[in-house]
Amino acid sequence: MRFVVAIFRKIYAAWCVVSFLLPFFLFYPLFLLFTSRPAWYQYAHTLNRLWSGLQLRLYGLPVTIKGREHLNSNTTYVFTPNHSSYIDIPLLLQTIPGFLNFVGKEGLAKVPLWGPIYKKLYITVDRRNPVSSARSYIRSKRTVTEGRSIVIFPEGTIAETAGVEMLPFKDGPFKLAIETQTPLVPVTMPFNHIFLPDVDGKFIVRWHPLKMIIHEPISTVGLTLADLPALKNKTFTLIQNELTKHVHEHRYTNHPEPSTLSPSGI
Repeated sequence: MRFVVAIFRKIYAAWCVVSFLLPFFLFYPLFLLFTSRPAWYQYAHTLNRLWSGLQLRLYGLPVTIKGREHLNSNTTYVFTPNHSSYIDIPLLLQTIPGFLNFVGKEGLAKVPLWGPIYKKLYITVDRRNPVSSARSYIRSKRTVTEGRSIVIFPEGTIAETAGVEMLPFKDGPFKLAIETQTPLVPVTMPFNHIFLPDVDGKFIVRWHPLKMIIHEPISTVGLTLADLPALKNKTFTLIQNELTKHVHEHRYTNHPEPSTLSPSGI
């Protein structure tokens, strides 16, 4: 039985790789076309959304979304999700409507083929570099003032305890929301770290239904930077409490024990 399960895990992992790469190569000429002019970037984003949705379907992942009714299509938001997996951005792209912008680590721009596309469509940042951080903040502020919602992971990176306990939040997204008087939306994704975790450079895929909780937007009207710590703490508490509600369903560490129900050796 263990041999059969191990074979199935390897087949599923291989299928996920194909499901990621094949649609991208099919869409790649269109990505190049739509990123050739800034006026067409929105079409590239739509194509990216299509690719993300196709990935999730091919992976065979049921997705439950709660709280989408909180969003108004005519409102600009600063979204602050927890960061736990490489599947975070595809899930956000598939779920949150509109021409979103993302703030992601500079390394994404160095990914072969996809990197230059990401760099044109979204914002990259090297958080160890003050100049890069300042530049990304200016671009983020311009994004919001132009009426485009933005997604910023307030943890800044994926924690070893992702999905269980978050890293302390950085000030950036909260400062942005306050200075632009833009509603801030906490987002909780409790199971992404199970499907595709970030584990010491290893490639691990484990089938698991996904879930996203879109919390009620927090108004920043009238807030000043003096209110930043309270806003940050409120957002952290909302997301962490939601993660804690789900953690009993699966606990993952960087040193999991292989089992039939919780494969970790792929």
